[in-house]
Amino acid sequence: MYTTSMTILSNDQIQQLNNYSVFTQPNGTVLFKGNNVANALPIIKIISSAPNDPVAASFFMRRVGMFISMQFYMMTMYDEIWDGPLEQLQFFSTTEYGNKTISTLIPPEYFRDVHENREMDVQLIWEKQCLPIIDQLRSQCSISPLTLWENVFGYLLWHYYTFFENPALEESARHDWDLLKDPTMWKAFTSKEYLHFYLKDRNPSELINTTVRTTCCFSKDIPGLQKCGFCPQAK
Repeated sequence: MYTTSMTILSNDQIQQLNNYSVFTQPNGTVLFKGNNVANALPIIKIISSAPNDPVAASFFMRRVGMFISMQFYMMTMYDEIWDGPLEQLQFFSTTEYGNKTISTLIPPEYFRDVHENREMDVQLIWEKQCLPIIDQLRSQCSISPLTLWENVFGYLLWHYYTFFENPALEESARHDWDLLKDPTMWKAFTSKEYLHFYLKDRNPSELINTTVRTTCCFSKDIPGLQKCGFCPQAK
């Protein structure tokens, strides 16, 4: 973990986080944390009403994907990220649109400015925050790592599509976008460039309304949810 001085979030930042079910103040009882996800699959299965462990794991990774996508959103939009330890990445049960689900709690004191070397922070998010949760889920059930990674990428597509449409943000967003998919960085912590495989050398504007996924996220198997718009089984 890289540390520097903390920052104070604005009301707009907090609202944007809340829109993606990421909270900086307790909004329910914490059930488990990022460092013990491997033991939490039975809880996730109960909350989501998933029919089996792989569907529960995929459901949860979509929720984690909202947090990871907001990390990169905050990086590009505000030059800030959350840099807390996994045990401070906390999860609790809540209700959205009448359905039980899982939201994220992140203590705000771990927000800080992005380093001048932004590559360090991009790799931190992928390798130290996203990958450990994927590894924990896969240790408990048989599910493709590609499915779990793709559960994160869909949110990123939307964020960077909107960034690229904003002249004030486009240049910095494209710089960050290139860092997100940098092959050298991915090779430092995994044998496959999952984001590159997902994008297939195309830009967000070319993918935003397509069935870009290679795998199904199983959201159609969760009571109250439907197929996602990127699903290869959508047609």
